[in-house]
Amino acid sequence: MYLMQSKNRAAILGYGAYIPYYRLPTTEIARVWRGGGSGPNVEKAVASMDEDTVTMAIEAARQAVAMSGLDSLGAVFVGTESKPYAVKPTSTIVAQALGQHHTLAADLEFACKAGTEAIQVITGLVGSGMIQAGLAIGMDTAQGRPGDDLEYTAASGGAAYVIGNKGEGAIAVIDCSTSFVSDTGDFWRRAHEKYPRHLSRFTGEPAYFYHIENAVRTLFEETGHKPGDFTYAVFHQPNPRFPVEVATRLGFTMDQIKTGLLNPMIGNTYSGSSPIGLAAVLDEAKPGDKILLASFGSGAGSDAFCLDVKDGITKKRGKSPTVKSMLQRGTRIDYSTYSKFRDKLHK
Repeated sequence: MYLMQSKNRAAILGYGAYIPYYRLPTTEIARVWRGGGSGPNVEKAVASMDEDTVTMAIEAARQAVAMSGLDSLGAVFVGTESKPYAVKPTSTIVAQALGQHHTLAADLEFACKAGTEAIQVITGLVGSGMIQAGLAIGMDTAQGRPGDDLEYTAASGGAAYVIGNKGEGAIAVIDCSTSFVSDTGDFWRRAHEKYPRHLSRFTGEPAYFYHIENAVRTLFEETGHKPGDFTYAVFHQPNPRFPVEVATRLGFTMDQIKTGLLNPMIGNTYSGSSPIGLAAVLDEAKPGDKILLASFGSGAGSDAFCLDVKDGITKKRGKSPTVKSMLQRGTRIDYSTYSKFRDKLHK
């Protein structure tokens, strides 16, 4: 049996997202490096010079904790591939900012699925009774090499989720999940290298589509669910095309996935990509809705979740900025400002 299902169901009790204010149009990247077309993206979110994974994680975490109404967290996990320190945990800084000291803290890595990896681990800890509630965060900053294809899509942002015991305040119950992994060399960054490398010919097949399809189809086989059972479906968004194509392959419709499609406006936020998409869906979902969440991480692997929306969503929603409102704000910058913000120039 490949289905992961905790004995005692865990639930999302609070969530929060963060998307930086600044936007870099992809036409600006094309102007500097290539000329001509700028690809399918419109723009990407860019962290300012005083922002990093830690500061953005704290912003999203504070929203999630406030929505949950909890004072104590048994665990704080941060999934990221862009930690500000090579040796020093991001999670302890976030925990300190939240006033949480008697807590398990850890950083998780698995490229773009580190955020959903954190959700799975917290779900297991809550479901086993080891902790009452924990915080799972997926957050990243842009890491595209200047002029590389990744620079058009690699963006900044993410989301945080407080996961605890199923109860009256539950926003969405995490019913079950599956995972599928393999050793696929589509994307990597060795020690001491500033930017990741990729084999673009592997990005779709055998990486993205192969892993997401296997994770989701396994979830369907183990649970008996089918695409029509879900109100919404959220997929990892490395670009605008891939999530639409994988949704079509799996039998989902555009109506099911359109709420969570954010890539053309903010780019690929790595570990925060599918978590932000889920936050956008929760901003609009109603009690009784069923959500499929499927992440992808280069290297490679996918986590697929089945979530059931509960009554708590109508009582708790509205206290934090919505993903849509964060998309609508912001100001555009030029490539020189972006280079300064993201430390692209070196002696």
